[in-house]
Formats: sequence, structure tokens, C-alpha cells
Amino acid sequence: MANLVFDGQREGEEVKFIFRRHIFTAKKGLFFLILMTIIGFLLMIIWPKNSEMFWAFLGCVGVGVIGFVYAYVLWYFSLYIVTDQRIRQISQKGLFKKTVVDLGLDKIQSISYGVPGILAGILGYGTILIQTGVGDLVISQVSKPDKIYDKLQNVMKGK
Repeated sequence: MANLVFDGQREGEEVKFIFRRHIFTAKKGLFFLILMTIIGFLLMIIWPKNSEMFWAFLGCVGVGVIGFVYAYVLWYFSLYIVTDQRIRQISQKGLFKKTVVDLGLDKIQSISYGVPGILAGILGYGTILIQTGVGDLVISQVSKPDKIYDKLQNVMKGK
């Protein structure tokens, strides 16, 4: 990871690892795709003799795919970059809007994680809580929170 470069990287700053929230956080896009496919299919069932309903079905599926891709892009470009100096949270809020929050490793007082229930245990996601003197950074629906927790602890030991 040492060769990774990102916008706003400081001179001499080394990237330790990058992580994202669980892909499950993009579920709205999948649900939208399924809903639009069902709507298109219902149109074909309600008006079976109308050949234009096939094109309406394809249009609904196309809109569903666009919604799915949008949710995936928001998930993909929202990430956490952990360096030897800080944790950078990049949250993609829309196609043209993002927020960036930096948290210096020297500000971190403690790190903990939890798995909120059976579904989270089965799918392998949880919540990481990073406590600082100023406030807490809660990272919900993180994939494999135990592994991310261990990596964060290792980075904190090496700071």
C-alpha cells in the first residue's frame, strides 16, 4: 500500500490500508432495480397484446440499472484511508458532492467494534467506534470489523 497516492496526501505520509463500508450499504440500488423490473413485468402482464409494453419493460429495467449503478458509485467512492498519520473519511453524497474528514492518530483515545445482530454476523459487518477527546467517529456497516479493528490497533501501536 506504500505506493498508493491520494488527493491531500502529505509529504512522507504512508498509506497503511483502505477500507469501505459493507456492500450491503448499497442495497437500496438493488431494491430499486428489482422494483423497476417488477413494474415493467407487471405492465407486460396487464397489457399482453400491446407490443409497446416490451419497450416499457426495457425502459423500466434501464431506469433500475441506472439507479443501481448510482448506488454502487456512491458506495465505491465512499471510503476510509488509514495512513501512518491520520484516518481520512471520504463520503460521496451525490455524483458531484463529497465530504472529507481527517482524524489525526494522535487524537484517538480508544477504538472498539461491535456486531449488532444475527444478520450482521452472517453477512460479516459491524460498527467501529473511534473515540477522541472531541467526539466519536462511528463507522457503521463495516465489512469484517474484527479485521479492520486489528489493523487499526496495529497502526496505532506504530504511530
